[in-house]
Amino acid sequence: MSLQRFLQDWAIPALIGLAVAAALLLLFPHLQGQSDRVPTAANSQGPISYASAVNLAGPAVVNVYSRRPLRNLPMANHPLFRYYLKRMTPLQRERLRQNLGSGVIVNETGYILTNFHVISGAEQITVLLADGREAQAELVGSDDRFDLAVLEIDLPNLTAIEVGEPDKAQVGDVVLAIGNPFGIGQTVTQGIISATDRDLGNTGGGSLLQNFLQTDAAINPGNSGGALVDAHGRLLGINTTSALNQTVPSVSFAIPANIALKVMQDLIEFGRVVPGWLGVYADPLTEDLARAFNLASTNGVLVTHIHNQGPAHQAGLKPGDVITHINSDPINDGNHGLAAMAMLRPGEVVSITYIRNGKSITTQTRVSEAPEQQAED
Repeated sequence: MSLQRFLQDWAIPALIGLAVAAALLLLFPHLQGQSDRVPTAANSQGPISYASAVNLAGPAVVNVYSRRPLRNLPMANHPLFRYYLKRMTPLQRERLRQNLGSGVIVNETGYILTNFHVISGAEQITVLLADGREAQAELVGSDDRFDLAVLEIDLPNLTAIEVGEPDKAQVGDVVLAIGNPFGIGQTVTQGIISATDRDLGNTGGGSLLQNFLQTDAAINPGNSGGALVDAHGRLLGINTTSALNQTVPSVSFAIPANIALKVMQDLIEFGRVVPGWLGVYADPLTEDLARAFNLASTNGVLVTHIHNQGPAHQAGLKPGDVITHINSDPINDGNHGLAAMAMLRPGEVVSITYIRNGKSITTQTRVSEAPEQQAED
């Protein structure tokens, strides 16, 4: 075979093929070694491990052990309870007196958030840190309507949890629940945000809360008061309950961290929770009401009554107005709006956007304290 024929039949076509292949690889780099690549944390949908998140949040989650007098136990005055109490051994009585839960260190000075039901009726509260240290805790304050309590311990070198943005949490976000289930020690369970702004109604949650975070991460007895954190270890909520007393699997709830911190601030500053008050009585918008008022959606709340000389009255609101925004935050539904108004702080200046006769109006007013609260002082 002559050199000229070899070049024509083999060498030149091979060179052309290589050039075409190189051009394709430059244009489509994802074709390189596609079948042999192993997914890594950088190119997969999520991290392979959440260890870094646990390492960040874990030291701030504590075990809470409380000891209650027998007279403070539920059904303590029931004749049947007293009958069996007399026949219990000392060990059985001691176990009956103890309650366990979890808590979250929220600053380095020693303040801890936990659930009200974890420490309710306690005569002694002990906190066990993740590093093995132990301290007696002082109850700063509590509120059963929010199912929250604030404890304080006096220990050096405390690790406070980093707070995330629960108001930006989305359904499908990965979350971790950290706590002390069944008293066996710090445990982490993983799931997703199943719903936001969940209203529990009369299922046993805090009576002033209408916007729980719902998750399928397991929150077992003893996890109450622990941390619900995002995939980066930042606090999203305080674990509070599983639905219907744990009879429904994979349905658990947490109090959003921003609400819990507001409650904590009130308990520290005033010794009680002081809900803001606008002097507005409002109902969620139904589709029929929205049509009657010529509104495009049911977003907002319908003002049904205005308290005379209250903040809303002074701002010019009237019955029949539809509040659509508070501080530029949209009121996506009625329950969200009622909860938003309840979480305002007395003395805070807020803007209120409302619709009257088809026209959007924005005004400002100063939040006050409800008259019944003022009468107690």
